[in-house]
Amino acid sequence: MRERKKLRTRNALARAALELFTRQGFEQTTVDEISEAVEVSQRTFFRYFAGKEDVAFATQQLVETHFLEALLTRPADEPPMAALRGAVAAAWDGLAQAMAEMVPIELHMRAYQMIESTPVLLAVHLRRSAELEERMAREIARREGLDVDADPRPRLAVAAFSGAIRVTGRLWGEGPDHSLDALRTLTMAYLDRIGPALVEHWRKTD
Repeated sequence: MRERKKLRTRNALARAALELFTRQGFEQTTVDEISEAVEVSQRTFFRYFAGKEDVAFATQQLVETHFLEALLTRPADEPPMAALRGAVAAAWDGLAQAMAEMVPIELHMRAYQMIESTPVLLAVHLRRSAELEERMAREIARREGLDVDADPRPRLAVAAFSGAIRVTGRLWGEGPDHSLDALRTLTMAYLDRIGPALVEHWRKTD
């Protein structure tokens, strides 16, 4: 019960922060305003988040955590790309509920757009993405018994995978259906095309 209460408080702070960030701007919003919106003290805010930057990435952190946990539990005999794809599919099972408990999906989308349009947050986002890709590459290398600094394949595989994730996220955000099911369907369709896109001829023949 105590852990559930702590999670509710954290989620309430994240939701309030993202609402304020997307409505009035990241730099214009203060920690005091976020705390007041949830009727907690500033001290309570800092029990859950290191600062405004930390809470701005709350939903992204949720997605990353679910994915990395899923990747770590993939069967050892799966090829690298299959393990990455399988981790995405497995992560969806718990992600939808966890996301719904934290923020509405439309707020997650608005927050992502806010991050991309805020220079200080965009820089952090790019750094976080690079760090996440490196963690993924090192996990793939570990699974395959490779030295990630001597063999380029883990980083190349992760780069292709991450590129597909970025493309589908952008297309989903621009499309008419903003449900998680729509994102899942689009993501899987693009991941399934990575292999053929890299090795097959594209040119149509008569």
